[in-house]
Amino acid sequence: QVQLVESGGGLVQAGGSLRLACAASGRTFSNYAMGWFRQAPGKEREFAAAISRSGSSTYYTDSVKGRFAISRDNAKNTVYLQMNSLKPEDTAIYYCAAAPKYLISNARGDYDYWGQGTQVTVSS
Repeated sequence: QVQLVESGGGLVQAGGSLRLACAASGRTFSNYAMGWFRQAPGKEREFAAAISRSGSSTYYTDSVKGRFAISRDNAKNTVYLQMNSLKPEDTAIYYCAAAPKYLISNARGDYDYWGQGTQVTVSS
């Protein structure tokens, strides 16, 4: 079992930046691939970014490539999502998730543990 707590969400103008953090506790953090997903009002939860257990590999959905950067600090049991050049369509609740069985994944079903989410709102 691993517990995940997100922070760093908020209200920002279009073109601005935010940095989300997800602190993990419980099992060995470095045993998990980590991902960020997001859910906009009335839409399905969708994949945004993922990072491998060691941090050597990352993967992004096309809509955030070049604007978002995922990273992790295994010594601090924390994964980050740096979001730049934010757009109104990035408005969503952002969730971090942990996948114990995979090196890296963009599939929601591969993630066993989820945080409670943090709201990101981008105004135009």
